[in-house]
Amino acid sequence: MKRRTLLRAAVIGGSSAAFGGTLWRGAAYAAPAQPGAGPYGALGSPDANGVRLPAGFTSRVIARSRQTVAGTSYTWHDAPDGGACYADGSGWIYVSNSEINPSGGASAVRFSSTGAVTGAYRVLSGTRQNCAGGKTPWNTWLSCEEVDRGYVYETDPWGVKAGVRRDAMGRFKHEAAAADPVRRTVYMTEDVTDGCFYRFTPTTWGDLSSGKLEVMVAGSGTSGPVTWATVPDPTGATATRNQVSGAKRFNGGEGCYYANATCWFTTKGDNRVWQYDAAAQTIELAYDDSLVTGGTAPLTGVDNVTGASSGDLYVAEDGGNMEICVITPGDVVAPFLRVDGQSGSEITGPAFSPDGKRLYFSSQRGTSGSSSGGITYEVTGPFRG
Repeated sequence: MKRRTLLRAAVIGGSSAAFGGTLWRGAAYAAPAQPGAGPYGALGSPDANGVRLPAGFTSRVIARSRQTVAGTSYTWHDAPDGGACYADGSGWIYVSNSEINPSGGASAVRFSSTGAVTGAYRVLSGTRQNCAGGKTPWNTWLSCEEVDRGYVYETDPWGVKAGVRRDAMGRFKHEAAAADPVRRTVYMTEDVTDGCFYRFTPTTWGDLSSGKLEVMVAGSGTSGPVTWATVPDPTGATATRNQVSGAKRFNGGEGCYYANATCWFTTKGDNRVWQYDAAAQTIELAYDDSLVTGGTAPLTGVDNVTGASSGDLYVAEDGGNMEICVITPGDVVAPFLRVDGQSGSEITGPAFSPDGKRLYFSSQRGTSGSSSGGITYEVTGPFRG
């Protein structure tokens, strides 16, 4: 899912000494995405669920906080946040975090091959403010605590095995994670105003009990080459972001998504979507609302992110217009959906079913503006493959 071709001829051959110099300021990288017509056309009027969608798409409510999931005896959690889908025979499972403190944790909904809900259950308990996370190639869910010196918990989407705390992945204000199966590492974001971007390389791929935690080191600009430095003390007795001189700072790390040698991650403090080229070890901006020309920026309050096999990137808003916007491989950014009447909420947890035909997401606080008012949705329609 290579979203763009990097024009990096002058950069890749540069040395690490160039980090603070002209290569950072003048590299010929692709321009960030600009507003345009989306691949599915304009948004229609709000449907019965208050969701504005392009023609041909429909929504349904899957679950509501503190209410029983239809067809089950399970009560859905408060403040639904990051999520992911897993194949389950001919059906699938959607896992969702709960961003409350204390308690937190995560729950799951199981679907049949036709999309009917067949079960719902708890997959993680006793944790704090589980915000985003990430899916592993071995089909576990990394549920991340967004608290100071928070942990990553490796969780079983089927709810059979107990969640396991992964201390080696570091203690910091975790947000999201994305696994890179080629380089056998996991990228992670940190949700503080002077946060960092990390990677964790396990000693043995598929076993997160031990390994090396590193932080990105780079210049002060928005594009160019990067290196990685080992974090000496992952326990965070001294904040992990302050242990390595020259660690690159990011303003409020949020969502994180990997595909085809590229890791996209978002920063809410400056409304940016970043693109890390893992093969070339370079970064650039995929989107920056302050660099939008010729109109109003369609995407603000950038947060959770996921992708589709088409190469389209879907970015959810925390606030903004309560939209999920799409960034196409042609560098066009446009609204894909909007939730009306929920300005006190945020959109969280976008994830596609394994066949790519259904998109799941939540409104964390729904119409009430309270964590007890969360709503989890499904959108079905002619998603391009």
